[in-house]
Formats: sequence, structure tokens, C-alpha cells
Amino acid sequence: MLLRILTAIVLIPIVVALVWWGPPALLAAIAAGVAVLALIEFFNLGERVGLQAYRKWTIACTIGIFYAQFSQGLVETRALGEGVSLVRNAASGVLSIEAVFLIFVFGCISIGLATRRPLHEVLPSISISSAGILFVAMPFSSLVRMNEIVPAGRQLVLFTLCLIWAGDVLAYFVGRLLGRLPMAPALSPKKTWEGALGNVVASLLVAVVFARWMQVDAVSLLVVAGLANIAGQMGDLIESAYKRGAGVKDSGGLLPGHGGVLDRIDSLILASPVVWALFQWLAPMR
Repeated sequence: MLLRILTAIVLIPIVVALVWWGPPALLAAIAAGVAVLALIEFFNLGERVGLQAYRKWTIACTIGIFYAQFSQGLVETRALGEGVSLVRNAASGVLSIEAVFLIFVFGCISIGLATRRPLHEVLPSISISSAGILFVAMPFSSLVRMNEIVPAGRQLVLFTLCLIWAGDVLAYFVGRLLGRLPMAPALSPKKTWEGALGNVVASLLVAVVFARWMQVDAVSLLVVAGLANIAGQMGDLIESAYKRGAGVKDSGGLLPGHGGVLDRIDSLILASPVVWALFQWLAPMR
């Protein structure tokens, strides 16, 4: 616990400063780096159950996904009316997510056809590579798109981080003090329904604070926070399933007291796309 606290004390101010003052390109680059580290840990788990990914190709396409998300912010639009907008300036260097996916798919197929590995490894390799893109890289890259939302992007990224951090803290203490009902004993024996409820409550409290700061409808932001929190807890549980299936306690050891990078961002991976999508639908700026 002391290591967890010390690591958090060091990392949280750095992350907050990066989000609030760092240029969008830097945030996108660092987020891509975090995703790559998480992806490597994900592939290490896969290797423990006999799945050999096309690592270099998938990592390259992951970087492409983050660049594509960032490049969407280079496209300027002008609103013509409710629900109608016109592209004013499609800056050079814009890359679409669809293009990256097509490149990834045909790259995997080409590697599979040209590989010197035994043919029975082709399907597992394509499967674990695709899983890394779909279940780690793509949803986590929503943080970059979220940062592009004008004028609330930076606040929204901080909101997403805070609802996860606050939820984890309150879930831990509520679970330790009041936890009686196991939530998913086969996946994470220490998690309880009481802790999960505390997790949700903490996220809702964060939404109340941020609604006033961001000048958005409080009820809408509460809905966003509640659903994002549930998605985050699902991300935590599915990552526990990965680790249980691979027979390890942590995905890695890069972060003292926290395990690996994937352990640290497992909730954020699924919470981020929920916040990004729902905020635009439910909580327009005042």
C-alpha cells in the first residue's frame, strides 16, 4: 500500500499537468506510448496461453490509431445550423481510423501468408493481434479524441481520470470496511458489491463537482459518470480474467505497488469511449 501511495503521489501531478498544460500533440504521443506498453503486457499474457501476436505490426498500427485520432482535430468545421456542419479546412496529414483498420487487416493477412511460423499459429496470431487493437488500443485512444472537444476537452479528460481515481480509492476503503458480498470471486476474490457501489458513488460525486466547473447540466454528467464507472469496472474485471487465465497476479511490474501499465489503465480503457460518446450526446455546454 505504501508503494501504491508513493507511486500515485509522483504520477498523478505529472499526469494532471500534462493534461492541463501540455499541447495536444504531446498528450497524444504520451497516450500512444502508454497504450504500447499496455499492449506489450497484453501480448505477454497471450503468450502464456500460447498466443503469439504480430507484435511489431500491431504496435505500429496502434501508433497509427493514435495519430488518426489526433489528426481529426486538425479538421476545422463550421456549424451552419442545428445538426448541420461544413468542413472548412481539412488540414494535410489527416488520417482516418478506417484507413488504419484496413492497413492493419491487410497487413495481418500478408504476414499470415508470408510467415515462416507453423500454419497452425496463423489464426491465433491474427486473433490476439486483433484483440489488442480492439480491446486495448482503440478504446483507450478515445482520450485523444476527447481532448479535441472544444472548449471542454482538457476538463473532460481530467473528469474521466478523476472519476476512475476517486472510484478506485472509495471502492478500496468501502470494500475493506463494509465488503461482505463477493462480486466476482472467480476473477477477483477481494472485490465486493459494496466496494463496487462505493466506486459508483465516488464517480457521481466527481460529476457533481465537474458539472459546476465545466458549466454543463449536472444530471447529464451524472449519467455519463455512472455509465462510465460501470464500463470502467467491467474493464477491471475483464483484465482480471486475462490475468487469471494466464496464471499471473499482475500484468507487469513497471509501476511499483500497482503492477503493470495494463493493471493501471484497465478501467480507463473502457471508461474513456463511454465518456467521449455520451458527453457529446447528453451534456452539451451551456
